[in-house]
Amino acid sequence: MSKLTTVLPSWLFAPARTLSVVGILLGTLFFAASLTPSLLPRAPLMQGVLSGCSFAAGYGIGVFSRWLWTYMGFRLPNARFRTNITWLAGAACAVIVLIFLWREAEWQNSVRTLMGLEPVHSAQPLTVGTIALAVFAVLIVVARLFALTFRLLSRWLERYVPRRVSRVIGIFLAVGLFWSIVDGVLFRFGLRVADSSFQQFDELMESGVEKPTDPLSTGSAASLINWDEMGRAGREFISTGPTKEEMDAYFGAETLEPIRVFVGLNSAGTAEERAKLALDELKRVGAFERSLLVIATPTGTGWMDPAATDTLDYLHRGDVATVAVQYSYLTSWLSLLVEPGYGAETARALFKEVYEHWTHLPHDSRPKLYVYGLSLGALNSSLSSDVYDIIGDPYQGALWAGPPFNTPSWRAATAGRNPGSPAWLPRFRDGSVIRFTDQHNALEIPGAEWGPMRIIYLQYASDPVTFFDPQSFYRQPAWMYDPRGADVTPELRWFPIVTFLQLLLDMAAATTAPIGYGHLYSPVHYIDAWAALTDPEGWDAESIAKLKADFAARF
Repeated sequence: MSKLTTVLPSWLFAPARTLSVVGILLGTLFFAASLTPSLLPRAPLMQGVLSGCSFAAGYGIGVFSRWLWTYMGFRLPNARFRTNITWLAGAACAVIVLIFLWREAEWQNSVRTLMGLEPVHSAQPLTVGTIALAVFAVLIVVARLFALTFRLLSRWLERYVPRRVSRVIGIFLAVGLFWSIVDGVLFRFGLRVADSSFQQFDELMESGVEKPTDPLSTGSAASLINWDEMGRAGREFISTGPTKEEMDAYFGAETLEPIRVFVGLNSAGTAEERAKLALDELKRVGAFERSLLVIATPTGTGWMDPAATDTLDYLHRGDVATVAVQYSYLTSWLSLLVEPGYGAETARALFKEVYEHWTHLPHDSRPKLYVYGLSLGALNSSLSSDVYDIIGDPYQGALWAGPPFNTPSWRAATAGRNPGSPAWLPRFRDGSVIRFTDQHNALEIPGAEWGPMRIIYLQYASDPVTFFDPQSFYRQPAWMYDPRGADVTPELRWFPIVTFLQLLLDMAAATTAPIGYGHLYSPVHYIDAWAALTDPEGWDAESIAKLKADFAARF
C-alpha cells in the first residue's frame, strides 16, 4: 500500500518537465488546427473543449512516436541538442498559438456571415485557452492513471509469468478495468439520469396544449388513443397544427380539417400493437378518404417538425392525413446509441399495417401514399420498407430531410452519383426516382421526368448530421472538394484527426445553427420539396412565393 501512495502523486501530478517535447509540439499543431472553422459556428466553451481534446490527441501521438522510435532501436539526440530543440519548439509553439488565436475570430466570422449571424469581435482566446488547458490536464491525468494501472498490474503478474507475457496481460486487464468503469458505471449512470429526465419531459403536460373536443380528433373522448398516453411530442403535434378555420381565412375558400394521428410510446405494449392501433384510428377518422396519406416517422423524442407537416397541410388545403408512432422519448443521438434498431422496427410495423390496408383499397379512390422523416426519422423511415415488398404496388414518394450519414439508401445514392455532381448535392442517374435539394431549389432538372415513385432528399451542405464522415479521421471527405456548398466556408481545411473531432462536435451541436442551416430545416425549403413531390393543385409561382413568405415570418 505504501508503494502505491509513493508512486501515485508522481504519476498524476508530475511537473511540466516530464511532459514530452515532441508531444507538446504535435499537440500545439493540433490545437492550432482546431481553431480553424468547420461547418458550424462555435462558442468559446465548445471551442475550448475541442481544442483541449485536439491538443491531447496530438500529444498522445507525439508520445507514442517517441516510444516507437526508441523501441525500434534508433538513438536519441544528445542532451544538449534536445535542450536546444526544446527551446526552439517552445518558441515555435508560442508563435503558432498566438497567430491562430488571433485569426480565430476571423475564421468563426467566415461561418457566421454565411448563416446571417452577427460577427463576433473577439473569439475570447483567454477563455478558450484556459478551458483547453483544463481539458488537456484532465485527459493527461486519466492517461497517467491508465499507465499506472497497467504498470502495477504487469509488475504483480511478473511474479507468476515472464515479463513480456505480464505486459500483454496487463494491458488487456487495464483496458478491461477502465472500460468497465466507463461503460458499467459512468455511462450507465448517465444513461439512467438521461432516461429519467427524458421520460419526465415526455410525460409533461404543457400549458396551452388542450385535449381535443372534436370526436374526429385523435386524443378526444371518442378516440381510440388516450390523450394522457400520447406523450408530450404527440400532444403538441395533434393540438398545434393548422385548423380549418385558419386555412379558410388564408385561402378565402372552404378547406378541410387536416387529419393527424399519433400513437404514443405508452399507448400500447409493443411496436406491432401501436401500429395496429394507429391503423384503427386512421380508419375511424376517415384518413383513407383524403387525397394524401403520409406515414411519418418522428425523431428520437417523438417530435414532428411543424415546418414539414404544416406546410404540407397548407399546400393541399387540409386534404391530408398524417400518421406517426412514437418509438422513443430519448433525444435522437441517445436513441441511436441505446436503441439502434427500435426505431426501424416501429417504422416497419406501421408501414406494414398501413400499406397492406392501402393496397386492398380501390386504386381510383384511395389516397396517394407518401413517407416522411427528419433526421433519425429519415433513417428509420428509409428502413421501413423493402423495394421487393412494394414493387408490385409502389407508394407515390418519400421526403427524407437531414438523413444521418449512416442512412444506407442515402449513402448508396450519394456514392453512385453522376460524375461531376458534388457530394453535397448529387445527381443520381436520370433523376426519375431520386433527387437531392438544399436551400436553393435543385429539383427542376432540365430534361428529367419523374417516374411513378419519387424520392427527395432535403439536405444542407452545412448539416453535420448528414455529412459527418468517420473516414475524415484519415482522409478528406468528398463534400470538402470544390465546388463547395454555398453555406460552407471556403476557409474550412482538412486536417487528419482534428477535422474528425471538429465534425463530431458539430454533430452534437447541429441544432444550434439558425433555421435554414445546419440541422434546422426551414419551412421555405420544405414547401419546394413537397410541391415537387406531391404536385398540389391550384398553385402558381406567385402563390407559392406568398406561402413561403408567410411561413418564413412564422418560424
